[in-house]
Amino acid sequence: MTIEDQAIPADIVPRMMFREQEGTTFIMLKSEVERHQLDFAFPCRMINLDVHSSLDAVGFIAHVASELAKHEMGGNPVSAFFHDHSFVPDGRETQALKVLAQIAERAATTKP
Repeated sequence: MTIEDQAIPADIVPRMMFREQEGTTFIMLKSEVERHQLDFAFPCRMINLDVHSSLDAVGFIAHVASELAKHEMGGNPVSAFFHDHSFVPDGRETQALKVLAQIAERAATTKP
């Protein structure tokens, strides 16, 4: 969801926010959106990728996004300091978890 800066409620509690020239983008809990009666654009589920990856690591998020895309599933990857997260379409989280499990399984069997 995006809100123009002058319209941001003072008591809003986002999971993530990013300011751009056109407005501020928020990732928020549905309950928070409903409490403020805000419009939203991408109902999704957050999946924590339980890998502590470096912020300068190359290719991890791209690999996850590519595998999800093979299943015609878009997502919104977000890298925080300790973990990466993938926000997948609401209702497709079970399928996304299966894809992520396959990635983990392949990685475990290809390690030296």
